[in-house]
Amino acid sequence: MSSVHAGLSLLSAAAAQAPTAPPAGGFSEEDLGYAGAIAGFATIVLMMGGLGHRANLVPVIGWFSRFAERISGQPGWASMPSGLAIGSLITALFGLYWDVSLHLGVGRDQGPFGTPAHYFILAGLYGIVLAGFFAMCLPEKKEGPTFIKITRDWHAPIGGLLMFASGSFSLVAFPLDDQWHRLFGQDVTLWGPTHLMLIGGACMALVGIAVLQVEVVRAMRRDGTLDREKWWVKGLRNVWWPGGVLIALSTFQLEFDLGIPQFQLIFQPLLIMFAAGVALVAARVFIGPGAVLKAVIFFIVMRGLLSLTVGTLGEAAAHFPLYIIEALLVEGIALLVSTRRPLVFGAWCGAAIGTIGLAAEWGWSHVWMPIGWPTEILPDVAAFGLAAALAGSLVGAYIGVRLGADDGVPQGGGVRWAGLAGATAMAAMVGFALHTPAQSGVSAKVTLRDVVSGPQREVIVTARLFPADAAKNATWLTATSWQGGGLVVDRMREIRPGVYRTTQPIPVHGSYKTLIRLHDGNTLSGVPIYAPADDAIPVPAVTAPRSFVRPFVSDHKLLQRESKVGDPGLTIAAYSVIGGLTLLLLAMLAWGMHRIRVTSSDGGHGSPSENRRQAHVLAT
Repeated sequence: MSSVHAGLSLLSAAAAQAPTAPPAGGFSEEDLGYAGAIAGFATIVLMMGGLGHRANLVPVIGWFSRFAERISGQPGWASMPSGLAIGSLITALFGLYWDVSLHLGVGRDQGPFGTPAHYFILAGLYGIVLAGFFAMCLPEKKEGPTFIKITRDWHAPIGGLLMFASGSFSLVAFPLDDQWHRLFGQDVTLWGPTHLMLIGGACMALVGIAVLQVEVVRAMRRDGTLDREKWWVKGLRNVWWPGGVLIALSTFQLEFDLGIPQFQLIFQPLLIMFAAGVALVAARVFIGPGAVLKAVIFFIVMRGLLSLTVGTLGEAAAHFPLYIIEALLVEGIALLVSTRRPLVFGAWCGAAIGTIGLAAEWGWSHVWMPIGWPTEILPDVAAFGLAAALAGSLVGAYIGVRLGADDGVPQGGGVRWAGLAGATAMAAMVGFALHTPAQSGVSAKVTLRDVVSGPQREVIVTARLFPADAAKNATWLTATSWQGGGLVVDRMREIRPGVYRTTQPIPVHGSYKTLIRLHDGNTLSGVPIYAPADDAIPVPAVTAPRSFVRPFVSDHKLLQRESKVGDPGLTIAAYSVIGGLTLLLLAMLAWGMHRIRVTSSDGGHGSPSENRRQAHVLAT
C-alpha cells in the first residue's frame, strides 16, 4: 500500500510544539461564556430577521428575497433560502474536511474556537438554520397544500421546516458534544455519536431543500409562472441536489479516505455501495435521464476541489471513490427497466451496483485509495457490498418516488415498506460490523533502527510477531504515526515468515503517536511504539527504546487515549438521547416526504395531466 503524507501547516506546527496539551474534557468556562453569548446573539438575529420581516419591521430580509427572485425567476420565499442553504452547506463541508484533517495531523483542539475550521462549520450550520427559518417566514400566503399552519395568517412550507429541523439537529450536537467529552472524554474520531449528529443533520438538510424546490415548482405551475424560472436555475438544480446527496453520504467514509480508519475496513465498501444506491437511484427516479451522470461529475469536481484546498493548507488530502461505473449502470438499467416501476428498477440497480460497481471500486481502491481492499476479505466485501447496494437502492427508490410525486408511479405502501426495510438492513449491518474486539494472545518484538536521531527522531520499524502467523491473512498490518504535525500510514512488508518491516522512516518524536496496527477478521489491535505524556488525560509517555516486546491491545485504546469508560447507566442514557433525537429527525423527514407525495394527487396546481409531469419538472 502506498503511504499517506500530510505536510506541515503553520497551524499544525504550532499545535505540535505547544508546551501544554490541549484540554481533554469539555469546554472551558471562558469558551462556554463565549459560546452562550454567540448562541444568544444568533437567536436574536434569527427571530428579529424572520419575525421582524413578517411584522414589516425588518425590510432588509424582503430586499434580499426580491433580489433572489429577480436573478433566479423563482419566488423569493424559495430562491433566497435555497441559495443561502446551499452556500451554507458548502461552507460547513469545507470546515468539516479541514477539521478532520487537522485532528489527524495535530490531535485534539483547544475547544470550540480552537481551530479556524470550527468557524466555517458553525457558520455553515447556522446558515442552514437561518435558511430554514426564513423559508418559513417569507411566504405571505398559503402557496400550496403542503404548507403548515403556524398561526391564523401564517403558513410555512414544509421544506423550510425540514431545513430548520435538520440544521437545529446539527447545532444541538455542539453542546451535546461538550457534555459527551465531560462524561466520556474526547473521542477523536469522525464517528463519535455527537459528530455523526453534526454531519447527519447537515446531510438531511438536502431533503428539506429538495422538498422546498418541489413546493415552489408546484406553486409556479399553478400560477402559470413556471416559464419565468431562469434556465441556469433548472440546470443547477439537476446537478447540485443529486451530487450533493452523493457528497453528503460519502462524508461518512472520510476516515477511510484519509487512511486511518478506526473501524473495520468492511465499512468502506459497505458505505460506498449504500451511498451509490441511495443517491443514484433517487436521482434517476426523481429527476430523470442524465441526472445520475451529472451527479457524479459534480461529486468528483467538488471532492477534488476540497482535497486540493485542504492539501494546500498543509493538511492530509482525502481520496475518494469515483462512482462512474455505478452511474453508467443505473443509466443503462433505466433503458431496460422503467423508473415508473421503482421497486423493480431499484432492485436491478442494487444488484448491478453491488456486483459490477463493487468490482470497479475494488480496482480503484488499489489505484488511489490509502488502503486497498485485500483479497482476504473478498467474501465479506462481496456479501456486505451487495446487501448495502440493494438496501441503498430501495431507500433511493423511496426518496425518488416521494419527491417525484408522479401519478404514473405506484403510490401504495410497497415503496414505503421497501425503503424502511432497506434502512433497517443497513442499520443492522452497521451494528454487526461495529463489534471489533482486540486480537488476544498476540505480541510483537519490535526493533527500531534510527534514520534520523535527536529531537526529530525517525526510525525504520521491524516487528517479529508471536505467533508468527498472526498477520498471515490480515486485512492490514501498518505502522501509523499521527497527531504530531502530520500523518504517516505505511503498510509493513513481510521480509521473512512472521517478520515485518516498514518501507519508510516513521516519526517517533514530539507529539506524534506511533503504533503498529493489526486488522484481522473483525479484530482491531495495536502495539504502541511511541506517545508523549499527556497531563490533561492524564497518561504517561510511551517510550521508544531500540528494542522491546509488547502485547497487542485494543486499537481504540491507543487511537483514542482521551476517551474513558463512563457509568453504564449514564452511557445507555446518553446513547438513548442521541438515538431518540435521530429517530425524531428521520421521522420528521419521512413525514415531510410523505406529505409531498399524498398532496400530489390534487397537487395544489390543477389537472391530473399536470400532476403526471411532476417527476420530470426538475429536468425540463
